[in-house]
Amino acid sequence: MAKIAELEKVVKQQAAKIADLEKRLNKNSSNSSKPPSSDGLGKPPRTTSLRENGKHKSGGQKGHKGETLKQIETPDIIKKHILMTCPDCQHSLVQSPLLGMIKRQVFDIPPPKIEVTEHQAEVRYCTCCNKTAMAVFPSGVRAPVQYGEVIRSWGVYYQYQHFIPEDRLQQLFSDLYGIQLATATLTSYNQIAFDALAPFEESILSLVKEANVKNLDETGFRVDGKTQWLHVASTGNATYYHVSPKRKSLIEGLSGTVVHDHWKSYYNLVGVEHALCNQHHLRELKAIIENDKEHWAIDMRRLLRVGVRCRHFHNDKAIPSRRIRWLTQIYDKIIKQGLAFHTAQIPLPCKGKQGRQPRRTGHNLLLRLLHYKPDVLRFLHDPAVPFTNNDAERDLRMMKCKQKISGGFRTTQGAEQFARIRGFISTIRKRGLNVLNALQSIFSGNISIPAGY
Repeated sequence: MAKIAELEKVVKQQAAKIADLEKRLNKNSSNSSKPPSSDGLGKPPRTTSLRENGKHKSGGQKGHKGETLKQIETPDIIKKHILMTCPDCQHSLVQSPLLGMIKRQVFDIPPPKIEVTEHQAEVRYCTCCNKTAMAVFPSGVRAPVQYGEVIRSWGVYYQYQHFIPEDRLQQLFSDLYGIQLATATLTSYNQIAFDALAPFEESILSLVKEANVKNLDETGFRVDGKTQWLHVASTGNATYYHVSPKRKSLIEGLSGTVVHDHWKSYYNLVGVEHALCNQHHLRELKAIIENDKEHWAIDMRRLLRVGVRCRHFHNDKAIPSRRIRWLTQIYDKIIKQGLAFHTAQIPLPCKGKQGRQPRRTGHNLLLRLLHYKPDVLRFLHDPAVPFTNNDAERDLRMMKCKQKISGGFRTTQGAEQFARIRGFISTIRKRGLNVLNALQSIFSGNISIPAGY
């Protein structure tokens, strides 16, 4: 009997271990914080989504103002196609009257061509000073032969907007324009942009710090073969990146409300309120529903979705207090039911003699939703607080694209260049401005400091 009891104990331990391993295998980008790139080629088909089915069909909606290519009145080139003979009987039509013209326009890009501008500065002799004087060249013209502002800005644009490596960028300029740009030349353009954008970066940091609501996130990346961290603090029209060898090296001096994914170190920030990313909560709830079949998770997911629909319905206006009170009461009721469910479960076996009693995944999430309830539901009380932290995650996504192409950075200087220039590009794009024109302003010395959040 003792041997049977011992075998049953082993079977229970193995069953618990197998269940834990199955949960790990069932995790993917749709029900956890794992990135989509970790799903691999064997990922299951997307039959479900965190989004609910909408009421509208896919495609353009009724009343949507469409855009189409239209003919213009003044084309750049006109090619006339003369009709000399009848296509059917080959009779000459030279003397026949012209009945009209049917026009068709083709929009295309002309072959790229380098334009060379020669600057000639006059040199004259001043009889009053008894010396020669020379006219002043434009500020950017400093060498007998050099590339202009457009080529410089395009070099930076291709590297930091589309992440084209230097060797492929050299091929691109050679194929399109017939010019040979050395690696050192491209590197010098990046350094010029980096140095010129220092005041801009300081201004952006000040704007983000003073904003009422800002999104925070971080991601790891490789620099000189070692792991470093890229931190982002962003608003709706400003993005600031910060490179640090330590993950806990957070941006200090923030105020207002910070939105994040519940990484505990963010709670060490002083003088701020917190709002948690509910997209993370929805993914965790999805995993609990799929793996553990806990009913309270279905109710909580439904409640959060009702809450965000309510937020969207009222737009930037305050949600009525009675509606918030109703949602909060349901929230408390669901947590109470979930905790009662887990209290009734058989406790998990301890792996060691010391430490706290292990808890199930759903139990841990319930306690987090209970203890951080104000931060979970802050989007209901403050119209400026978003439901998710997607803005910060979207700003970090470009770093992952860079990693997939280049793998990492050879030097810390290269990583800091990426952070500053990408922050500039992201801010310009958020404000609806032309990125190429903005980059060109760096090399012309006319860069402007942003104002407003």
